Amino acid sequence: MSGRLPVPVQPLGPPDSHHLDAAVGWLGLGCVAEAQAELDLISAIQQKHPAVLEARWTICAREQRWADALKIAQAELTAAPDDCAGWLHRAYALRRVPDGGLPQAWEALSPAAEKFPHEPVIAYNLACYACQLQQPDVAREWLQRAMKAGDPDALKQMALADDDLQPLWTEIREL
Repeated sequence: MSGRLPVPVQPLGPPDSHHLDAAVGWLGLGCVAEAQAELDLISAIQQKHPAVLEARWTICAREQRWADALKIAQAELTAAPDDCAGWLHRAYALRRVPDGGLPQAWEALSPAAEKFPHEPVIAYNLACYACQLQQPDVAREWLQRAMKAGDPDALKQMALADDDLQPLWTEIREL
């Protein structure tokens, strides 16, 4: 991090907003190349807009280009440090880059839990990381926090389908 304050982002207006909407639509249809083409039509000044960066991160994630995804997540954090998406995306990519892993993802996401205490996805991901790091007590705590912050039934169903939490599935079924 450079220590510089983020530059305020101009509102995304036409035609850039139309290209972003089209890109998101293409992504919804699973058409990555078309989404990329639409994002490339967005003006240079708006390429660092958080919504544009999020769409680009999604493309990288779908293509499993984790080093590129990590760079984009870091740009997201610079552009919108008060939005949890960049924090989540950075941790997700860090888990998967060649020199990364679960400890790096944990370290990257842990500060976000304090910054966004009511965001269930952060607590949920920390539960997943703790479980995979073979810290089941810590994983249980984070899963409980996630359920308090979000929809417990939806999170329970998500947890029961998540291989990261498989060691706790018996307990989760009883919640």
